[in-house]
Amino acid sequence: VQLQASGGGLVQAGASLRLSCAGGGRITSNNGMGWFRQAPGKEREFVAGINWNGGFTYYADSVKGRFTISRDRNNYTLYLQMNSLKPEDTAVYYCAAARGASYSTDSRQYTRWGQGTQVTVSS
Repeated sequence: VQLQASGGGLVQAGASLRLSCAGGGRITSNNGMGWFRQAPGKEREFVAGINWNGGFTYYADSVKGRFTISRDRNNYTLYLQMNSLKPEDTAVYYCAAARGASYSTDSRQYTRWGQGTQVTVSS
């Protein structure tokens, strides 16, 4: 089961992008899911998480109010809607499936990872 993230690109500051993550099958439907990102020279950081049924979400302070995580359990797809993008959002974004039904901010609690999609925001 291979998660595949897509939807990244090069945009100007203030623009929007929607990332998608598919290919996880039932994992994408039944497990907690998360988005992480890694900028050049920096460690991977948590961006957003969602529990198995979408009832609970959590965001890093840096993206709160601008990003929205959601999931379509019927189509086994995870999304990250990113609005008001800033240059500091530039990174490779990864989707990941957690061990259980809830999300975590700790990347070690995720067992499956997508290959990443590049988001570049120009000023």
